[in-house]
Amino acid sequence: MSKSKVIAIANQKGGVGKTTSAVNLAAALARRRKKVLLVDSDPQGNATSGVGIHSGDYDKHLYHCYTSGTPAKETLIVPREKRSLTLIPSSIDLAAAEMELFPVKEREYVLKKLLATVREDFDYIIIDCPPSLGLLTVNSLTAADSVLIPMQCEYFAMEGLAQLIKTIRSVKKSLNTSLYIEGLLLTMFDKRNRLTFQVEEEIKKHFGDQVFKTVIPRNVRLSESPSHGQTVIDYDIKSTGAKAYIQLGNEFLRNQN
Repeated sequence: MSKSKVIAIANQKGGVGKTTSAVNLAAALARRRKKVLLVDSDPQGNATSGVGIHSGDYDKHLYHCYTSGTPAKETLIVPREKRSLTLIPSSIDLAAAEMELFPVKEREYVLKKLLATVREDFDYIIIDCPPSLGLLTVNSLTAADSVLIPMQCEYFAMEGLAQLIKTIRSVKKSLNTSLYIEGLLLTMFDKRNRLTFQVEEEIKKHFGDQVFKTVIPRNVRLSESPSHGQTVIDYDIKSTGAKAYIQLGNEFLRNQN
């Protein structure tokens, strides 16, 4: 690949498997020997801890890049035994960045400029966005080539999606004309629940081929792995959750051709 690709994983609705998808898609691509940079742009820092990195492991993180001009290369961490996966970590301090960025000129382009300095070192850069449509998410969408939207298979799945699509269109119109939707990913899929299939049908009716064929099931191993500081692929590669994300990685790569 001559040029890397930046994918923002976004949904302002919490609890839809956004961070789980960012971490495990990154791991699935790294498993295919792609050089992957995972950018934790969520002040909750769950993507950071989800790959086994804790606050004592780093001095500088994304907050310092946003507010002090710290170069991206000074924040990069390679989690243990993950040679193809690199991380720009986050912390709760990042929550203050939106306020501090407000008076900054071209404040929507800070992350884009930051990632431009390391893009050539990676095949894929995956940004885990916060569950909001604030300035951190706008920076992520401005920096990205595409957006992947995880959606939980539940009754209110479509709620809030219109607002997210509106934000994506707004960013595309004024800040990033080449931005497009990579796809919608159905998460927490429960084959025992009829509602799951009704939600799937509704989403496919609206978005057609933009919905990934791979669905992510409800899976105990997926829920357990972050507490062990591991991706589900490292934690239990034979689990249905790991198999689903490996399949998603394969489908994602096929779509790039």
